Amino acid sequence: MHSLAEEAIAVVQTADLAMKADHAYGVAKAWFGGTLGVGSVDSRTLPADPGRPAKPDLIAPSRMPRRSKGGLKGRIALLHALAHIELNAVDLTWDMIARSARHRLPRSYYDNWVQVGLEEAKHFKLLANRLQDLGSHYGALPAHAGLWEAAQSTGEDLTARLAIIPLVLEARGLDVTPSTIRSLEDLGDDSSAAILRTIYHDEKKHVAFGAKWFRYLCDRERRTPETTFQALVRKHFRGAIKPPTNDRARAEAGLTPGFYKPLMPLTGH
Repeated sequence: MHSLAEEAIAVVQTADLAMKADHAYGVAKAWFGGTLGVGSVDSRTLPADPGRPAKPDLIAPSRMPRRSKGGLKGRIALLHALAHIELNAVDLTWDMIARSARHRLPRSYYDNWVQVGLEEAKHFKLLANRLQDLGSHYGALPAHAGLWEAAQSTGEDLTARLAIIPLVLEARGLDVTPSTIRSLEDLGDDSSAAILRTIYHDEKKHVAFGAKWFRYLCDRERRTPETTFQALVRKHFRGAIKPPTNDRARAEAGLTPGFYKPLMPLTGH
């Protein structure tokens, strides 16, 4: 293996998804085993787009078919959408690790985000395997084309990347996952519910890492965390932070309401 930064790029560029996840596992093992240094990369070598297989078809959010609810078809559509989100989380995390090498950051920063990159790969594999258990597979349905836009928008601003990925997108997972787990349990799909409980547990940790390092960068740059977060979200995130929010889980992860409440519609206060 080369450096952490170079191997992170390789994870993002890998189009075979089983190999992508396995590579993430291998890089994490090497990093925590102390055999990889951070290294550095030329920004021109950073991929504009992640490696992907021919399927699923990626389409604009406005063209996404309305998801069926209930029954096997509805569960497959839900799990497929979640698998696509987790796959993008794999690439966004490893892309951030590679881009972070240009900054002067403590080793514990990389410890945290390599752990996140490993866990996102685990989440994708769990969901992909569950789809196969249900007689389907990842790629069988069309998927949202817009999730990678966050990487392009925040690629040159690490503070913005931390604001958008863990503190907006992953925090949203804390809001919606508990009700999704209950819905799956009501349908008798305890296996899928168990996977989502694992994801929920890990997501809370990911938001906590995001809050920790977002504050760290703000302190280093002598910026006020809450107002900086709000300015970056307004600049880089399309749409609003929608209620209801899981304020307790967010606060436990260090994302207190003063960060996101001013960004919500008045009905969300």
